[in-house]
Amino acid sequence: MQSGRGKTKEWILEFETKEPSINPLMGWETSTDTMEEVNLKFSTKQKAVEYAKKNNISFTIIEPKKKEYVIKSYANNFLKN
Repeated sequence: MQSGRGKTKEWILEFETKEPSINPLMGWETSTDTMEEVNLKFSTKQKAVEYAKKNNISFTIIEPKKKEYVIKSYANNFLKN
């Protein structure tokens, strides 16, 4: 199985949902706040922080997790341990 890493080097500014409620028909979470649909992408963390501070947007930085790569060989499936 392969996991793509395309478009993973961007910093994203997402807005939190204000006043969420439950849709009575489907049971999904819903809101009348359209800002939850807005995602702003930045090339660096510093640019994202500067934008948020300039526009008085409170923010929380979530650092990406470091990926660990395990090198595997298909032949290892047939070797005895």
